[in-house]
Amino acid sequence: MDSITPIFVLPEDSSLGLRDQICEMVSSAITNQALSPEKRLPSCREMAEQLGVSRNTVFSAYNRLMDLGLLIAKNRSGYFVNPIAHEQDLHGHRADLSDIPAPVKFKPLGLVPVDNPLNWKSYTYPFIYNQIDPDLFPVDSWRECTRLALRRTKMPAWRDDSVESDSPQLLQQLRQRLLSTRGIYIDKDEVLITLGAQNALYIIGASFAHRKKPIAIEDPGFSYGRNAFQLAGNKVVGVPVDNQGLIVSRIPDNCQLVFTTPSHQFPTMVTMTNQRRKKLLEAAVAKDFLIIEDDYEAEMNFFNNRSQSLRSLDKNGRVIYVGSLSKTLSPGIRLGFMVAHRDIIRQARIVRGVMMRHAPTIVQEVVALFFQLGYYDSHLRNIERRYKRRWHVMNDAINKHLGMLEQAPTRGGTCFWLTGPKGFNSTELGERLRERGVLIDIGERFSLKKDQRSFRLGFAFVPLKKLEEGIRIISEEVKRQI
Repeated sequence: MDSITPIFVLPEDSSLGLRDQICEMVSSAITNQALSPEKRLPSCREMAEQLGVSRNTVFSAYNRLMDLGLLIAKNRSGYFVNPIAHEQDLHGHRADLSDIPAPVKFKPLGLVPVDNPLNWKSYTYPFIYNQIDPDLFPVDSWRECTRLALRRTKMPAWRDDSVESDSPQLLQQLRQRLLSTRGIYIDKDEVLITLGAQNALYIIGASFAHRKKPIAIEDPGFSYGRNAFQLAGNKVVGVPVDNQGLIVSRIPDNCQLVFTTPSHQFPTMVTMTNQRRKKLLEAAVAKDFLIIEDDYEAEMNFFNNRSQSLRSLDKNGRVIYVGSLSKTLSPGIRLGFMVAHRDIIRQARIVRGVMMRHAPTIVQEVVALFFQLGYYDSHLRNIERRYKRRWHVMNDAINKHLGMLEQAPTRGGTCFWLTGPKGFNSTELGERLRERGVLIDIGERFSLKKDQRSFRLGFAFVPLKKLEEGIRIISEEVKRQI
């Protein structure tokens, strides 16, 4: 039998005759859209051999399904699903398996799920974070790099397994063109390629979980980072933030790692002051913990020169630096990196190899070419210019329409953090705004204390001409609640 031929199994306890069992089996697969109209069904002989019935029984069943409009026969080609039946659910519903009990019960994991609707693009004003304007993606440049990476002379660089290494070309480009702009100068054995920043955080969590010491995280903070640490078996404790970033004096004793987002605190967007950064580095030595620096949106500073990264200030090898290309290039590329002492990278590489071997080398090669040919620098200048304009439009609109809310101070980034007065409920606000085509990120999902007074507005995906109109709608609903 052909290896791509669909396999069918008759029910064991059906009261129907063999012909009708076959009809029910095939029609159920059709209504569940498990069969493609372009793919031939097993011939009468193949189906008979599969099911252990006569060819005449299968022939009779197929004819019955043709009478019902579910199958069609093509001359010398065989039987196929009727395209009309594939597009329309002729039975009015799909096969219902909801009555079958699950074979296992799961306890709540305590993780924060992604709460945005799957059809978020259909909303008129999707003020949600981590989405980029598709019009800004450099399609032609990316296509050129992909073409070059697929040349036969380039194939040896990505066709083989590479658990113990990453693309030398990408590592070189990251060290020379990206990390150097953040004041970070390292050797090639001090960096590891990951599937985005969140994957890097899980690898770190898995690498340190055996030490049975808690990880301190910002509160409010990056909920998906918290998910990664907890899923890897770590206990997390919250550390409050203020307008200068993470409050160093509130870091508990006996923590092995402290996770922070100093460039633009996630989600409040405040920038950690240089004085606070020095205190954090001093505390890392005094209390014997390591710092995880997630430097997302490091380039999106629209006013002053970027602050020095913690990693560039670190003299004791205590900072694990994490970054990705999700915010500058595309979240769908799923490529990130972590920089740390070579012994930490060596351990992280083992964990990564067990988990998913390595990031796709073909993607690494394409991204390396994207850097090497200057496309990344050009793209970065473009999005910085565009996002800076949007930032000012958003800031003006918020000052004009949402002055009744407290706005966290920020020097850049692609979102704003707003807090209402006592008794304000951003969760209720979010529900009402959805009915009006507006999506926001509610503060509750970022806070260990379930803060319901705050919410976040991301502006990277909303068209420039719709920004103020969307803010005005939010203002109307805020005033109703206040």
